[in-house]
Amino acid sequence: MAARGELLNPDCPSREVLKRMTSRWTMLVMLALQDKTLRFSEIRRAVGGISERMLAQTLRYMEEDGLLARKAWDVVPPHVEYNLTPLGQQASIYVLALADWLESHFPLIEQRRREHNAPSRP
Repeated sequence: MAARGELLNPDCPSREVLKRMTSRWTMLVMLALQDKTLRFSEIRRAVGGISERMLAQTLRYMEEDGLLARKAWDVVPPHVEYNLTPLGQQASIYVLALADWLESHFPLIEQRRREHNAPSRP
């Protein structure tokens, strides 16, 4: 088994967590739940473009990894709430920092993409 700090090693067990944590949907759900408790439909509205199936899978993975707490109320119709655990809150600090960096640098990235894809001149 690979030791801590060996993410570049293909046998490192942390890679599966890395894959889940860095998925677009996990990161967006973490942003939506930052300092909030939301129901499934509220998360789906907050994270534009996610399907019900993908949201359910993302929430399940986040709960398995200890990033998310799910509370089901014994009422009809069912009422389920989600919020970040302390571990999820810690991780969300880095997700928020990356999101802030991305949004502040996006114009430069977009400019570089246009330059890269521009037809070359003779």
